[in-house]
Amino acid sequence: MKLETRKDEIINTAAKLFKEKGYSAVTMRDLATAMGMKAASLYNHINSKQDILKAIIISIAEEFTSGMSIIIDSEVSNINKLKKIVTLHVNITSHNTNGMASLNNDWMHLEDQLDYYLQLRNEYETNFLKIIKEGVLSSEVKNSNPEIIMFSMLTTLRSLYLWIPKKEDLSANDLANSLSQVLIDGINN
Repeated sequence: MKLETRKDEIINTAAKLFKEKGYSAVTMRDLATAMGMKAASLYNHINSKQDILKAIIISIAEEFTSGMSIIIDSEVSNINKLKKIVTLHVNITSHNTNGMASLNNDWMHLEDQLDYYLQLRNEYETNFLKIIKEGVLSSEVKNSNPEIIMFSMLTTLRSLYLWIPKKEDLSANDLANSLSQVLIDGINN
């Protein structure tokens, strides 16, 4: 396991503050106070609050995109691909609930990386929708509106960062299995 650098500590502390207060409300002084250091000292490790936000959001978006690429290329049924998507969301969220809050709530504050983030998100959603549509065509998924199916699943999966911290007794594996059962059995033919 990689040792956490001071920069990593700053990014993780910022993600926690962004989750609690929102990106716009957090100042560099707030971050410095939470880190127990002077605001000027932060700049030895990071360039700006915007760079912190980019580090948080882009790394998670790339992790989702990479995971989706593996799922798309897997030689399993479309239903199993959907189950893998649920597991992907649970795993990423359970390891970084604070970062997921930024991804969901603060992405619009990205400046020079906003177009890149939107490209990653659109690619992810396009692949998600493709799996659902292929599932409908192969009669694995009920013949219902694929966009509504994706919206319903993503709404639940994107809000996991709010729920997971309250369920410390539930393992990521158990949660992924339970969510797959609830979300996918309803659309399974």
